[in-house]
Amino acid sequence: MRALVISDIHGNLQALEAVLAAAGTVDQVWNLGDTVGYGANPNEVIDIIRPLAAVNVRGNHDRVCCGLTSSQGFNPVAAEAATWTHATLTPENLQWLRDMPKGPVPATERAMCAHGSPLHEDHYIVSMRDAWTPLQRMQTEITFFGHTHVQGGFSQRDAEWEEERPQYEEQETAEEVTIDVPEGTRHLINPGSVGQPRDSDWRAAFAIYDDGVEQITFYRIPYDVAAAQAAIRAAKLPERLAGRLAVGR
Repeated sequence: MRALVISDIHGNLQALEAVLAAAGTVDQVWNLGDTVGYGANPNEVIDIIRPLAAVNVRGNHDRVCCGLTSSQGFNPVAAEAATWTHATLTPENLQWLRDMPKGPVPATERAMCAHGSPLHEDHYIVSMRDAWTPLQRMQTEITFFGHTHVQGGFSQRDAEWEEERPQYEEQETAEEVTIDVPEGTRHLINPGSVGQPRDSDWRAAFAIYDDGVEQITFYRIPYDVAAAQAAIRAAKLPERLAGRLAVGR
């Protein structure tokens, strides 16, 4: 089975469309949360994801944008975007977000999906120190997670521990990096952010998990950033949300 694993779309329709076109034919789509927030097309993004994804996990922005929790912990820009998103979402899409399950959610016998961490949906995993306990305690060999907007992951092979950071040659074309995930090894894998990368690479990020060959392939692809920026500005969302798309920060 080939699964397209995506996270942190954040209402970026142009990036999502580019990812789906680049991914091609897959058996399932797994969505790791923060489908909305920041971007200017929350309804259009949900309308695509809702019938498409076999697995959905809520993110912290999903919770706030649909009114399940407050924006008290958000910075002012994120809070303003969440308020706008809540007012913009259709009643049907608001309810879909409210019904989205809290992670981790099983995807296969070997893999599960979470937003932040398999131990807590809001925890950030940014270093091996953060990853050590989840790798030991998670209920499957592989957990896909998002939340940090940084593509890569952490692996345990017997007594060896390794941080996975895909290395790309440039930032102007589509690129991919494949890693092996053989049975008997444990992995925390972040496909990166579709709609708002924060690893200094502006291209949309995603991953494909092929359990038949026990491999995960990370991808970065260009998309129409100018159109995404224009939509944010037309919605009168904070300029910071448009500007950061061009630099991946």
